[in-house]
Amino acid sequence: MRGLYLVTPDWDDTGRLLEATRQALEAGATLVQYRNKTAGEALREEQAAALLALCRRHGRPLVINDHVELCLRLGADGVHVGGLDAPVAAVRAALGPNRIVGASCYGQFALAQAAQDAGASYVAFGGFYPSKVKVYEVSTPPDIVARAKAQLAVPVVAIGGMTAENARPLVGLGADMVAAISSVYLAEDVFGAASEFAELFVGWSPHAHA
Repeated sequence: MRGLYLVTPDWDDTGRLLEATRQALEAGATLVQYRNKTAGEALREEQAAALLALCRRHGRPLVINDHVELCLRLGADGVHVGGLDAPVAAVRAALGPNRIVGASCYGQFALAQAAQDAGASYVAFGGFYPSKVKVYEVSTPPDIVARAKAQLAVPVVAIGGMTAENARPLVGLGADMVAAISSVYLAEDVFGAASEFAELFVGWSPHAHA
């Protein structure tokens, strides 16, 4: 797991969502999280299924925010849970050993340690910067990334107000992935914006770090 971690916005327009996601995948996004906090059940199922088909065509995993049953029903690649959502251990038990389970850990290293111990595939820290999409306390210290890389075995994701420019120092500290919503989806040039994030990770290859 390394590169641009794409998180979807709360768009009801499925066609627009798919087109922007397609451009970002073609630009090098490596993982997509379907997250729509305002969608009803029918729209959520429609969008998740369409995104899963798109991700399959590009050979990229799709994880679903919070909804374990939807992940299992569609055969998606995993689930991301927040600190107030279903416990990581319960999600891991529901999904089995092979799917992705991600956990939001905010600015708390203890949460990340507990998530790893409970079976998380990766841990996400943030917000590091103010977000246009999510409201949260912007108090995560950048050095938590370096600490996590030194003390944890799972990949580290940085999230919260990410741009290619302000993500660069976090990648330098060891962040394996950078999560973005508005910096990609609201960009005039989605492909270009996603490319800038992907370029932060140029020179890394899974074979060299196997």
